[in-house]
Amino acid sequence: MKDNRIKSSTIQDHRKDHRIKEQNYTYVVQCSDGTYYTGWTNNLKKRIDTHNRGKGAKYTRNRIPVQLVYFEIFETRGEAMSREYRIKKMSRKEKEEMIRTSNLKECVQTSLK
Repeated sequence: MKDNRIKSSTIQDHRKDHRIKEQNYTYVVQCSDGTYYTGWTNNLKKRIDTHNRGKGAKYTRNRIPVQLVYFEIFETRGEAMSREYRIKKMSRKEKEEMIRTSNLKECVQTSLK
């Protein structure tokens, strides 16, 4: 009789080879007072919901509700964090221009459904 049991190390190797790639996002929200907040996450909808429950970043807690106005998708966490840093260094005018020219309005609304 043939042994059909799979070794646990084989299962672990299989899981490593077939990981689902996680998407990482850099995002900008507009707060209720008109200011912008930039962050990064690997679950965009959940993060926006967290901000709007007052459980997000200290900056947004007293400025809810927030509205997603811009995001970018990256393969790695490091890329998303790097982009977050660069956006945070932008002036308000530069951020507004980035948001205005992004053509993401429809995409932003769809991404949160």
